[in-house]
Order: sequence, then C-alpha cells, then structure tokens
Amino acid sequence: MIFFYTYLLLVIFLSLIFKKKGILLNYSGDIHQSFSNKKNIPLAGGLFILIPIVFFLNDLLIKLFIVTIYLVGFFSDRKIFVSAKKRFLIQCLLILLFVAIFDVKVDSSRLELFDIILNNKSFAIFFSAFCLLILINGCNFIDGLNGLLISSTIIILLMLTKLNLIDNLIISDQSINLIILILLILLLLNIFNVLMLGDSGAYLLGFFMGFLIISSHRSNPDVSPYFFISLIWYPCFENLFSILRKLNKEFSPLKPDSKHLHQLVLFFLTKKFDLKLILSNNLSSGIICFFNFLIIYIATLNLSNTFFQIKLISASVIFYNVSYMLLFKFYKSNLMSKK
Repeated sequence: MIFFYTYLLLVIFLSLIFKKKGILLNYSGDIHQSFSNKKNIPLAGGLFILIPIVFFLNDLLIKLFIVTIYLVGFFSDRKIFVSAKKRFLIQCLLILLFVAIFDVKVDSSRLELFDIILNNKSFAIFFSAFCLLILINGCNFIDGLNGLLISSTIIILLMLTKLNLIDNLIISDQSINLIILILLILLLLNIFNVLMLGDSGAYLLGFFMGFLIISSHRSNPDVSPYFFISLIWYPCFENLFSILRKLNKEFSPLKPDSKHLHQLVLFFLTKKFDLKLILSNNLSSGIICFFNFLIIYIATLNLSNTFFQIKLISASVIFYNVSYMLLFKFYKSNLMSKK
C-alpha cells in the first residue's frame, strides 16, 4: 500500500510538472477540440492509468495488447497516426486478434435465432470485435468533456465489483478498487484542467472496460447480457448515433465534429446561462453522469430479467433522442440568430 500511495503522489506531482513544462500538450486547434476547451493541457491521463492496469493484470499477453492499444492512441495524440482510417484499421486488426486469441466472445443474447448465429465461431469473433470497437470509439467520443469518461468508468467498475461480477482470474477486486482510487485522482486533475486522457487514455479505458464486461458476461451466465449493455449503453449509442447522423448528412463517420450530445449540452448551458467554459464543461459532464448513474443503478435492481433490461435500454435511447432533438434545435436557432 505504501507503493500505491507513493504512486498517487507521483501522479499528482508529474501532472503538475507536465503542465508547467508543456509536456504532452493536447491543443491542435481542431474545431471539435476547441468547442469544449481552448487551453493547452497535457494528455498524460492515459499513461498514469496504463501503469497500474498493466501492473495488476495477471496475463502477460493481455498486458501486451493493452499497451499496444494505448500506443495507437498515443501516436494519434502526437499526430503521428494522423489518418483516422489507418487508426481504425489498426484497431480492427488488434481487436480481432485479441478476441480470437483469448476467446473473448459474447456467448448469449437470449434471443434464440441470434444465439444460433452466435454459435458460429467466425461470426461470434467478428460480432464481439465489432462490439469492442463501438465501445472503444464511443469512449473516445464522450471524452470531449472534463471527467465524463473517467466518471463513467468509475461507475461501471464500482458496479461490477459491488455485484461480484469480475472474473478474478483476470484481475482481483482489490486491484480494481485501487484502479478506481487512481481514477478518482485523475478525475480531480481532469476537472481542474491539469491533465486530459487523450485518445491514448480513451482507447485504453474503452478496451479495458469492454474486456472486463465481456469476461464478466461469460463468467456470469445467470445475469442477463442486456444488463452489461445497460452498463455501456451511453458511449456505444453515442458512437452508433453519430455514425448514422453523419452518414445521413453524407459526412464521413471517421471525421470529428462538434454535434455530439455532450457538446450540445455544453453549448446549451454556456449560451442559456452565460457560464464560463470550464464551469459549463464540468456541469455538462456532471448532468450526463448523473443520468447515466441512474440508468445503471436501475439496471442493477433486476440483473437477470432480460425484458426489464431491454425496456430500460429502450427508454434510455428514447430519452437520448428526444434530448438531442431539443438541444440541436436550440443550437441551430442560436446560430441562425447570429447571422
């Protein structure tokens, strides 16, 4: 424990040094980035969470995949992997290899026809890889606000450990609790603009959560698979909704924009209440996290009931779409009034 608390102090110290010395700065001037933050902030969060995750995981080869996923994001942050298409292709290859090697596949959907298809090993590998890719890139999308991804990760990990759903052959509950403590420190540093996760941190947390959730699904067959979807419905639906929205506008799904739900919430609070950017940023994150926590908490009330979980996910998706339409209407009317 002395080593652990020393590491926490080191994270805080290095974060302050990185910011003061301008190490691993983030700001590129991209419109989607300047929408929510206009300051140069170190993208060190991924590095600080990578170290304990690699330290606590039990399997050496899994550690190697974790580091590789982190490096894809790191090279993106450093503008070495500039092409979104190339990054996505590398992600696809890595995730397919990971799912195939470690047999990290979705076992059941509790839908008879789809489960018959899932019995085909090749389909199961591609479907599970698709789910992981949606989650990883969804996590990267929602990382546009301070603390949103970190808070969401903390909530999910807390629920998994509280319900004893984590496969301890992969990582122990005690290790998860220590990772949560580190995430809480990173959350505070993120809220006060001392550091950010960057693509490296978002890819890392998305992959780590996805791996844990599929493993938990496989080791707890009595729990409805839709409960695990309830845990991650928000980043996954954010990604799917964004893809469909961009395709509808004949816009490449791989290109970033500033019309995600969290960005519209930020825009609304900033314009409606004339708030400073950092305050509206943190407030937007808090509102979304609170709503997401309620959804996840309700999901825990009936873990095994698939119909209950499907109704909850459906209600969440409907609420998301209604909220998006109202916020986008405000966004468009505000832009029109300026012209």
